Amino acid sequence: MDGGPCKKFTEMSKSSWKNFTSSCHRVQNSLNRAVADSLIGRYFKLDARKSSFTTELRAGTATFLTMAYIISVNSSILSDSGGPCSFSDSNYQSCLSQTRSDLVVATIVPAIIGSFLMGTFANLPLALAPAMGTNAYFTYNMVGVHGSGPVPYGTALAVVMCEGCVFLALSVLGLRSKLARMIPRSIRLASAAGIGLFLAFVGLQPHQGLSLIGPSPSTLVTLTACSHSDPITGACLSGTMQSPTFWLGTAGFLITTFALTKNIKGSMIYGILFVTFISWFRNTSVTMFPDTPIGDSNYDYLKRVFDFHLIKNTAGMISFKHFNRSEVWVALSTLLYVDVLDASSIMYSMAEFGGFTEETGGFEGEYRAFMVDASTTIVSSSLGATTVTAFIESTAGMREGGRTGITAVVVALYFTAALFFTPVLRSVPPWAVGPSMVVVGMMMMKMIKDIEWGDAKEGVPAFLTMILMPLTYSISNGIIAGIGVYVVLRLWDYLESLVKWMRKMKKFMEDAHNQVSAASADTVPCSSVV
Repeated sequence: MDGGPCKKFTEMSKSSWKNFTSSCHRVQNSLNRAVADSLIGRYFKLDARKSSFTTELRAGTATFLTMAYIISVNSSILSDSGGPCSFSDSNYQSCLSQTRSDLVVATIVPAIIGSFLMGTFANLPLALAPAMGTNAYFTYNMVGVHGSGPVPYGTALAVVMCEGCVFLALSVLGLRSKLARMIPRSIRLASAAGIGLFLAFVGLQPHQGLSLIGPSPSTLVTLTACSHSDPITGACLSGTMQSPTFWLGTAGFLITTFALTKNIKGSMIYGILFVTFISWFRNTSVTMFPDTPIGDSNYDYLKRVFDFHLIKNTAGMISFKHFNRSEVWVALSTLLYVDVLDASSIMYSMAEFGGFTEETGGFEGEYRAFMVDASTTIVSSSLGATTVTAFIESTAGMREGGRTGITAVVVALYFTAALFFTPVLRSVPPWAVGPSMVVVGMMMMKMIKDIEWGDAKEGVPAFLTMILMPLTYSISNGIIAGIGVYVVLRLWDYLESLVKWMRKMKKFMEDAHNQVSAASADTVPCSSVV
């Protein structure tokens, strides 16, 4: 039997599908060839880098999906500072809601500008956005939660702008990579891991994350996730491990980590999307919109979905009024240090991954790339956000074959589209963002495997750098302690080297003196004859 009409239909379907896919491949190849031969293709060096237009489109999409979480995470972290809003003001919550919308835009715009310039000016497949780590330092160490820190919001933005200007000058003069190499390797690696611990610590706390840990009068911190907590301090009042939002956030964390184990593109945002969607339903124990005037107002704004928000509170808030404070200069030094290490090392590692490195140790487009992220930091500070850097998530696009600046331009276009969804992006709850901060912290911990733990002169400073960042709630304290201990432990080596150098110089001077004496003795008979 021939199988009847069903078999014939199946064969026809297979044949039609084969013809369809073959036609698609022909169209794709024709498009790729046309773009490669065009002025655009020659500018971006598609053939030289063995890439194609459709490959770059796919790479840009993959990069955006893996880093889109920064929009909600960064705006959530920065809004914890209160921005320009005064905590003692009766309209504080209304002002804070407006500020968070501003910070969503202030996160997106630098990402658009930085990624576009990185693609068109440097021709590299690296996407830029406000950096994780420095945003936490800005909020929790400089400005403080609700503005309780030593540096006012406007002054903190001025510090970021100054750091960007110094960073740009170092990039133009070619000193940036040289400075990065001067920092001890163990401290560089420990700084990245310590910032990861700090982010994870913040992501587990109340108000900023999952609320798994909270304050304790006897042990400083303790397990919370309580059904009822102090709205100011986050201290547990009753119902330990009974918080509905904690368990919802934990589900989001498991979704994210499972997607990571399966190497699913965009894994960081799937957990955020799930938790956020559930939290939008009203009249539930996990809703982000309680039956209050603020909750009603925020829910009405979410229902608009599309809205092009204009920054009202955070743009142009830069102030140099408090630059006479020592905390300002400590903050400037810390930001510059972290930026030199973080931004430079990320670019070098991704250039190595993408095959852009040169025999000299640099990489193709290095000079222009360094200028792009430094100048974009200046733009970011003027809008109310923090330092900008290339995202390690750009490697997701490189895995898809992205090798030219078209990948970065595609990312910039996706961020541009995100500008019109401010109501949605502003309505992401802390218990959706917290798990992502924990995961990012985990990713940053991989750096410690390269620290020489068997050498106490390397291991002790590295450990202090890491552990003091979360425990003192200060990235700068960890860095200062690490470098200080490193210098002290190396002091004997420095003194020993100095003694050897002095002995060498003494011997050199003695030899020179003996040579002069011998030469003088040889000239005596001549003088006597005369």
